[in-house]
Amino acid sequence: MVKKIALQTGITVQFAEQGSATGIPVVFLHGVTDSWRSFEPVMNWLPPTVRALSLTQRGHGGSGKPAGGYRYADFAADLRAFLDALHLPYAVIVGHSMGSLVAQRFAADHPARVAGLVLLGAFGTLHQRVLFEESTLDALVDPVDVGFIREFQVSTVERAIAPELLAAMVDESRAVPARVWRATFQGFRDTPDFSRELARLRAPVLIMWGDRDQYALSTDQEAIRAAIPGARMIVHRGGGHAIHWEDPARVANDLVAFLYERRELTRPEVVEHARRTHPYRVARIAAR
Repeated sequence: MVKKIALQTGITVQFAEQGSATGIPVVFLHGVTDSWRSFEPVMNWLPPTVRALSLTQRGHGGSGKPAGGYRYADFAADLRAFLDALHLPYAVIVGHSMGSLVAQRFAADHPARVAGLVLLGAFGTLHQRVLFEESTLDALVDPVDVGFIREFQVSTVERAIAPELLAAMVDESRAVPARVWRATFQGFRDTPDFSRELARLRAPVLIMWGDRDQYALSTDQEAIRAAIPGARMIVHRGGGHAIHWEDPARVANDLVAFLYERRELTRPEVVEHARRTHPYRVARIAAR
């Protein structure tokens, strides 16, 4: 079900929801220029015991596109307001690329509201890092050239993905105005490294990374693990930046295993239901 909800931050956001209303709440945060549809392939593999909430962040897709407010703190404030609007005291937060830094900012600001943190294609920081030349972003006009968008999305994968998925994500990116492209990437560069603030996070952390990722590097993964002692890492050999598009079944399987390892996240009957119904092998469903 795709819905919209008005937040106290003044933004109306689009999101997709599936699973039981009493299931483990998991909020998915997409990468730059994507939308809730970025995690649709993963959601297709999740059991009904997971309450999956895939959020389209401000400036993207069918969500509100304000004139300003495109730093991690702004996105994180929307996430808090989203949880408040749904009366969720906590959730497992899953972030890809830009979403990984929004998730980290939220975890640093509101550690008690993070039941678990899952980072895909994650950055330690993008402070002063150039992903696109400023001249390239300055030259963008509306509507942003579809060839430019397609080239960008293709650069995030190393293995074949379904053509219809690529086409869908290109279409979603076309909904992002040129000014949002510029403001968001400027926000990346201008935000100082805040990784030291993650030391107070006590929730379990899982990192998933493709070792052929052209954007989030091995040094990023090392920085995150140094900032969050105890963070566990799964490497997708041959995977690119968007491993959740390349192998959504594996990403979903590893996510479900991570969820059901935590007794505090679930009731025994929910674990048992997951054992019976999850269509993919759950590696280590255990009550600790």
